[in-house]
Amino acid sequence: MSTLAVGTIKSVSSAAPVFQNSSGTVKGQLVKAWVHFNGTGTVAINDHFNVSSITDIATGNYKVNFANALPNSNYAVASECQKDFNSQGFWGTVQSGKTSGSGWETSGHTLRTRQYNEGFGTDCVEITLIFCCND
Repeated sequence: MSTLAVGTIKSVSSAAPVFQNSSGTVKGQLVKAWVHFNGTGTVAINDHFNVSSITDIATGNYKVNFANALPNSNYAVASECQKDFNSQGFWGTVQSGKTSGSGWETSGHTLRTRQYNEGFGTDCVEITLIFCCND
């Protein structure tokens, strides 16, 4: 077993590095973008990778804007939100949506949040999203 200790890994092309086994079989890729933000009051990004900003469209309705467009619109999204910090049992749900056309946008991602057992349109204090796709 070997350990690789480096400060930077750089691809030989414009594509992201791909992790392969000794047979050349792809074993994984890097996350394309992720964000952790506060969706109440003035929306604020707490931490992120490849996210330039969050647009507050309406109550519980946001758009995550990517700093660099994703390579295709067939990406997967993992998400979670919490309505507030003061109460137990106020976890919410996130619904992804399209802003136009038949597919998701490569420049950003639209989502809505809600508290369980309520309609959409609930701001949440913590929202996290992770975006993955093939190059």
